Amino acid sequence: MRRGPAPAPVDDAGEEVAAAPPVAVEPVREAPRHVLQTEFDFVLPRGFVDFSGAVHRNGTMRLATARDELLPLHDDRVRENPPYLTVVLLARVITALGDLEGDEINAGVVERFFASDLAFLQDLYRRINSEGHSRAAVSCPACHERFSVELAGGRLGES
Repeated sequence: MRRGPAPAPVDDAGEEVAAAPPVAVEPVREAPRHVLQTEFDFVLPRGFVDFSGAVHRNGTMRLATARDELLPLHDDRVRENPPYLTVVLLARVITALGDLEGDEINAGVVERFFASDLAFLQDLYRRINSEGHSRAAVSCPACHERFSVELAGGRLGES
């Protein structure tokens, strides 16, 4: 086996020709992956007041699953009082509220929300589960520039 520089390329007549410049190869780029947002932070307009008097306003709601929407239909409280479905659903999908986490957030907590906070959370639930996101495309009425705004998590009057 011969070692050393490779012989120069030759044409059909045996004449030496210049080597072709190296070809630049672009690295294969993966298509950007769509990341599904499953949790949405929010700030309650008024806040949940616990038994010690602490106010909890910042929270997180996750996307609902089919199970979240089906299981409450078998709950006796919902069968006796269909509007109670909202309370049970929200208790299932709110994953954090102030210092409260997961299993501390139950129907009893949701029952004690102020009406404005309950309405805010019902609207947030509808937006993220029906429409798939909490951003809205808008345009400026003066210059017609298009942009998006975050609907979840604003203070009272901001969403």
